[in-house]
Amino acid sequence: MQNLPSGVQAQANSEVVKAAGDPQVGNLATPINSSDFSKALINNLPAYRMGLSPQRRGLEIGMAHGYLLFGPFAFTSQFRNTGVSDIVGLIEAVILVVILTVCLSLYAGAKPNKPIKTITTPNPPASLETSEGWSEFAGSFLIGGIGGAAFAYIIYEIFQSGVLQTFGN
Repeated sequence: MQNLPSGVQAQANSEVVKAAGDPQVGNLATPINSSDFSKALINNLPAYRMGLSPQRRGLEIGMAHGYLLFGPFAFTSQFRNTGVSDIVGLIEAVILVVILTVCLSLYAGAKPNKPIKTITTPNPPASLETSEGWSEFAGSFLIGGIGGAAFAYIIYEIFQSGVLQTFGN
């Protein structure tokens, strides 16, 4: 990078990164978080997608978490070479989903804060401003998380047992 005088360097930085609203909040508009691609990607996630009920939102997020938690627990647990790693991975993934649901329920029991509007998410979901919305979200997260872990377990068992290889012959 060039050695620019401090005044010129400050001018160059102020053109790229600027405060988005109140500078004391710490919400900065950068080329990454204020780009159209980032906004479209983040606002299409179930946490911020418009028109979803708290149940649907919790179900989608729970399914993704349950599905993704199975693999690390099945392949890195202390039972990985014993033949029961798959069922242990399922049990551990379900236990973690239950723990996360308890945490969501505790948050719902307290008076939840209103979601903060940012550059990337200018319209946070209004349904998650109340304890009832968070409770519905937590219940659906539990169902989706257990279902996602069970689905990952079933897919793993199908591929591990070689059922798909038999159809190829």
